[in-house]
Amino acid sequence: MPESSLKPDRQKTELVEGEDYYLEQGRYVFTESFLKKRGYCCQSGCRHCPYGFRKPVLPVKKD
Repeated sequence: MPESSLKPDRQKTELVEGEDYYLEQGRYVFTESFLKKRGYCCQSGCRHCPYGFRKPVLPVKKD
């Protein structure tokens, strides 16, 4: 894709391991610092969410 067709509000940024994220059991975990830099809450229940969002806990069904 030519660079001119990229959306102007998207910047190319490289993530820095240890600063923006770390790996835990093969999964990326974003740091609070990175999430603040990103500037919005994605409402995915990120472990280090600086916006206070927590996924609701679903009740466990008892048989």
